[in-house]
Amino acid sequence: MNGYQQYENSILIDLLCQSDEAAFTELYNRYCKQLFAIAYSRLKETQSAEDIVHDVFASLWANREKVHVELLENYLATAVKYLVLSRIKKIETERAYKRSFGYSPVAEISAESSLHFKRILELVDHEVEKLPAKCKLIFRYSRQNGMPVKEIASELHISPKTVENQINKALKQLKLAARSFLHLF
Repeated sequence: MNGYQQYENSILIDLLCQSDEAAFTELYNRYCKQLFAIAYSRLKETQSAEDIVHDVFASLWANREKVHVELLENYLATAVKYLVLSRIKKIETERAYKRSFGYSPVAEISAESSLHFKRILELVDHEVEKLPAKCKLIFRYSRQNGMPVKEIASELHISPKTVENQINKALKQLKLAARSFLHLF
């Protein structure tokens, strides 16, 4: 990189157009801190500001053969400002979307709801235990282990149709039982 620090921007841009990596590195070193400051002053977020500076320089390198800029400093600053505005718009759109659908993270489930869910699962487990042995075994393979019908049939040496019938029988019985205990909640 001998002497690149002494070159004017116009010479560095000409070298950049010829894919001179050292010229690109010199331009990066000259402007990265200044561009980061512009991005950070608007976003107040280090990672996002760094990403924007990276994106601007990546675009500069990707378009190096087409770049014909007289005031490079202004060009880079403007590019950063547009990316910052784009990022802010994206953040605001995400916030509006979350607000419009009443976004509530899973962590906000109340303790009472959690207890209800736990109780329902206990009642379902109790009802599964009441199923006939083969029906219970097939249901557990299907629902708890996530095994497909064909795999269960192969494992138990029965037809896939029998497996489907047993699963339907178990679901029907569980639905009937659910009617009796869901009204409690």
